[in-house]
Amino acid sequence: MEGFVYILQSQKSGRFYVGSTKNVANRLIEHNSGKTKSTKYHIPWKVVFSKKYKEIRLAEKIERKIKKSKSRKLIDRIIQDRDI
Repeated sequence: MEGFVYILQSQKSGRFYVGSTKNVANRLIEHNSGKTKSTKYHIPWKVVFSKKYKEIRLAEKIERKIKKSKSRKLIDRIIQDRDI
């Protein structure tokens, strides 16, 4: 089943959040409704990047790699280049 890697940016604090999901629109609704503990204090969020992959497992692997790097420069480059 296909999946997406997405990057959100808080319109309140400017902070970024990286995630993976099967449905970006539904996930954004969850983030903005306060259902996600790690993002509820930075509502509202907007999608600044998303990329579709053939398998959700691949999207999850890429999400972990981005998070593990803990690099704001990497996130900025992904958004700017529109590619991972």
